[in-house]
Amino acid sequence: MKLARIGMKLSVLLVGNFLSSSTGVRSVCEDLAMQLAGKGWPIFTSSAKPGRIARVSDMVSTVWRERRRYDIAHVEVYSGPAFIWAELVCESLKLVGKPFVLTLHSGSLPVFAERWPGRMRRLLNSAVVVTTPSTFLGERMKQFRADLQLLPNPIELGAYRFKHRKKVAPKLIWLRAFHKIYNPSLAPRVIARLREEFPDIHLTMVGRDKGDGSLQETLQVAKMLGVADQISFSGAIPKSEVPVWLGRHDIFLNTTNVDNMPVSILEAMASGLCVVSTNVGGIPRLLEQEHEALLVSADDIDAMTSSVRRLLTDDELAATLSYNARQKAGQFDWAVILPQWERILAGAAVMHKDG
Repeated sequence: MKLARIGMKLSVLLVGNFLSSSTGVRSVCEDLAMQLAGKGWPIFTSSAKPGRIARVSDMVSTVWRERRRYDIAHVEVYSGPAFIWAELVCESLKLVGKPFVLTLHSGSLPVFAERWPGRMRRLLNSAVVVTTPSTFLGERMKQFRADLQLLPNPIELGAYRFKHRKKVAPKLIWLRAFHKIYNPSLAPRVIARLREEFPDIHLTMVGRDKGDGSLQETLQVAKMLGVADQISFSGAIPKSEVPVWLGRHDIFLNTTNVDNMPVSILEAMASGLCVVSTNVGGIPRLLEQEHEALLVSADDIDAMTSSVRRLLTDDELAATLSYNARQKAGQFDWAVILPQWERILAGAAVMHKDG
């Protein structure tokens, strides 16, 4: 395979959730589209349709409608009902003779794969290349395809102003969607434990309501524990505003029960926040305990409370975590990751043509 051929700019169809116009949350797939377009790659995307059925229909129809205009496709793979649209899209791509690259997402994907091993194996082995954003998913999913390629979720490092937290204030931020897998009600329970010791403590919870009752539960817990005045709920915010919101806080609280490689943690690290997180999914492979973050078991209110207290009372620890987090975040800058994407996409197209 000649390097000149790998370096060519092909037209790419990116298939995933392009929903930022309706949800305010920009996905990694949307960022990838913008980055590739900025480097001169002709890009087609699908889908921005808000309804699930309309979105799947648009994805499949785009595969057919634009088949003479793109050379290769990239498809995101999630668990649950979203897995079905990945199957439908890839079957359509095979019918029109287009090569495609898959990217695995979601910390719950391995559990789904164990339930449906045949479907997972068929889908993964139909692609030219399959990438995974974390070693966690790579290790758990290699039984379905052995040659998975690690390609971490990136961030635009320069968009996040680094502030070295040499001494932290009790200003915490939580940044996820309100859904039961992210266990948002743990956050107000932690605040309630710390309120008497740190009376000026405040938590900002940022994220959209996924509609499973988690937001209402979190509001009720805050009210029941008497900390409603210590918590602000902002709803979803545009991606462009995330650096500003992070910059107003000193501690990033991540309460999730299921996770893979959350971009929100990378954003907090890039901003120099001190991270306290559960150690689920791919997080322990991303963050080193006591070096870049403080990690606790899922739903362990005692450990999470103790970790926040340590940051508020140990300036040396806070300064160390803040500095090291920013250094680690530099490994995930688009300037580092985008050239890898370009090589994979161009290389996959060449392998398909040669094969």
